[in-house]
Amino acid sequence: MQKTILITGSNGMTGQKLIYELLKHTDIKIIATSIGANRTREKNGYVYETLDITNQSEIVNVFAKYKPDAVINTAAFTNVDGCEKDHESCDNLNIFAVDYLIKVCKKYNTHLVHISTDFVFDGEDGPYKETDIPNPLSYYAESKYKAEILLEQSSIKWTIIRTIIIFGVVDDMNRSNVVLWTKNALENGQTINVINDQYRSPTLAEDLAVACISSVMKGATGIYHISGKEIYCILEIAYKIADFFGLDKTHINPISSASLNQPAKRPPRTGFIIDKAIKELDYNPHSFEEGLQIVADQLKRNTELNLGK
Repeated sequence: MQKTILITGSNGMTGQKLIYELLKHTDIKIIATSIGANRTREKNGYVYETLDITNQSEIVNVFAKYKPDAVINTAAFTNVDGCEKDHESCDNLNIFAVDYLIKVCKKYNTHLVHISTDFVFDGEDGPYKETDIPNPLSYYAESKYKAEILLEQSSIKWTIIRTIIIFGVVDDMNRSNVVLWTKNALENGQTINVINDQYRSPTLAEDLAVACISSVMKGATGIYHISGKEIYCILEIAYKIADFFGLDKTHINPISSASLNQPAKRPPRTGFIIDKAIKELDYNPHSFEEGLQIVADQLKRNTELNLGK
């Protein structure tokens, strides 16, 4: 029987990867939604609707039209320092919009898959398993944790997928991430300041998309930790990117978190224990090196498409 899956934030990196992964499934009707025009290069094989999930009536209308079996919520205010400065926008997208989705999912018996973050933890004791107790340090982290609590307290079918530093390539190249930022800066001969005292597990966007889809197809509920297997210092991540693309590492300037003076506090060491996802979702992430090769291949393909080859 055909499932209808609705994606929020489909113009973002994870949203686009979900479209491409879902197009491989012939038994799924895809409803992609985001603010503004559809920015995914492939326009066929799915429906696109403009949707602002901070607008409750828009959510109600789209659900009434498609009655989705599952929703994968990738939309979020993810600028950590931006959230620290703009509480209202952060709350609207990261908390209130999730509440609107929960209400409408209850009406249509829709499974809600929600993407959360490693930042719900304070980073004093990473890597983390799903049962570890969150202790958010920033307003962004607090907003994401509040949304998790809303889901846990609801009566709907829900899945929380926490993830860490997503990287990859989007079709229109308008979204940066640690890999593209490092690569582009070093290619242009710029000196970049890179933190030497925070540790993370970079996550390939394709791997995250596959895990989200797996949770829908398997009807898996609860919390899952989804990331790459390796935990690196962010400085080490930058060095690995430079090595992979053959770029000059002397332009990488190691600095401490304290010297950056960022408005929002970051957890020093996260990383995930992903055994539960491996066992229950058949999760099998690429290595960071494999992920970089996928990024390189996609950048090459994007360049060729943009040149009209």
